[in-house]
Amino acid sequence: MLSEFKNEPLTDFNKPDNKAAMEAALGKVQSEIGREYPLVIGGQHITGLKTFDSINPSHKSQVLGKFQKGTTPHVEQAIDAAWNAFESWKKASVDTRAGLLVKTAALLRERKHEFSATMVLEVGKTWAEADADTAEAIDFCEFYAREAYRWGGEQPITKIAGEDNELVYLPLGVGAVIPPWNFPLAIMAGMTTAAAVTGNCVILKPSSDAPWIAWRFFALLEEAGMPAGVVNFVSGSGGEVGDPLIQHPRIRFISFTGSKEVGLHINEEAAKPRKGQIWIKRVVAEMGGKDAIIIDRETKNLDEAAAAAVASAFGFQGQKCSACSRLIVDEAVYDKIVPLVAEKTKALKIGAAEAADSQIGPVVNEKAMKKIKEYIDKGSKEGRLVAGGNVRPDEGFFIEPTVIADVAEDATISQEEIFGPVLAIIKAKDFDDALRIANGTEFGLTGAVFTDNEEKIRRAEEEFFVGNLYINRKCTGALVGVHPFGGFNMSGTDSKAGGRDYLGLFLQAKAMSRKKKAAAQPAGVGE
Repeated sequence: MLSEFKNEPLTDFNKPDNKAAMEAALGKVQSEIGREYPLVIGGQHITGLKTFDSINPSHKSQVLGKFQKGTTPHVEQAIDAAWNAFESWKKASVDTRAGLLVKTAALLRERKHEFSATMVLEVGKTWAEADADTAEAIDFCEFYAREAYRWGGEQPITKIAGEDNELVYLPLGVGAVIPPWNFPLAIMAGMTTAAAVTGNCVILKPSSDAPWIAWRFFALLEEAGMPAGVVNFVSGSGGEVGDPLIQHPRIRFISFTGSKEVGLHINEEAAKPRKGQIWIKRVVAEMGGKDAIIIDRETKNLDEAAAAAVASAFGFQGQKCSACSRLIVDEAVYDKIVPLVAEKTKALKIGAAEAADSQIGPVVNEKAMKKIKEYIDKGSKEGRLVAGGNVRPDEGFFIEPTVIADVAEDATISQEEIFGPVLAIIKAKDFDDALRIANGTEFGLTGAVFTDNEEKIRRAEEEFFVGNLYINRKCTGALVGVHPFGGFNMSGTDSKAGGRDYLGLFLQAKAMSRKKKAAAQPAGVGE
């Protein structure tokens, strides 16, 4: 049996040995820049196609690697390979499947800085953010390995006389895993391993902004002993790979993390039965948020609350579905909070992600940079700009962390997901008003409340309608097993990744009943 699950510790880069190890990892990963990577379908490596580039957002002229542009025929080939592999993989023991995840976690732990360094270069995560991403990926592997035993073991059912009854969970079949670029290792690994450890086979379509880290993890699965075809690596565009996958009649499930717009598109397409389809496709979707932190007048430590708001808003440049994008402040402390938040925001150090002292790196690409700047320009007219607001596009895709105060609750930047380093501060009359404002969007992912009033805490627990609520702490940083993650409303299907419900999304239950034979009569009875 496996030991009790424990979260992977984060790395303290203030220690010289850890800093040196990360610098060495960056050097190693940088030495691999410029290679070309294949599709892998049923163990076959496929090259010679048109390619696209993975770009370093800190240094936009630097091409990190070239990736194949998969096509619709490759999707068909991958689905065939996955169903072929499924015939044996579904029969593999829990020991085999969970063992694959444990071995993968061990290899990932040995090379964690190399994986973190890859994210530093590919998506612009600072050292600390990348390290947390890698730790979470290790956690997903370890946690789901242990959960596989629970779902694969004897299930509690009511006993009756005269029958032997059993409930077992079976894998769904072949599915599509479509991960995001913002947690390109952790979420991608979690979605992929959850499907595989429950006996399913997968076509992994990595984000086109983060194919390099996905490739590195896929290669690790192969090294850990994953049979060919269990996970198939098919990079490419949404039109050539994504849509054919989600529309295909032989795809049983779709696991997606990304924007509301794409998630709704996937849900709509998955709901349409295609010729030859014999099931209702299952969609697991996590689609973002417009998360709020409330700071109540009965908060003793306003400095701590302001620091938590800044950390929640600007960690990984605000490119988290859990990021605080609305700070709702009681009018009694509003004039104290705004300058505190502005001061802490202005103190953040912007720089290339590979620099050890950078606190704010680039946003992921030029399109994102331009879109975020449009929101900043609009928001500056809707409120009062108190920090940031400028774009620094010379070397990479950099945007100053931006705070806009005096924003109306129905303003554009109060309602639309920006997915960048922009924080709107909204004044509330009191706690009732703050809760009303917090619930006043179409999303419901994360939220936080700062108050020292226990009754208000109780009310927030009952009335703040989010999937993950935090009290007197930041609204980001969910830990696997500790904070099962997923939200309400347009934030998705409340999948609760990293929780005890999650593997059930990739399984179907079968109840089996057998009538007991009547006991044999002893010889001589009845004569």
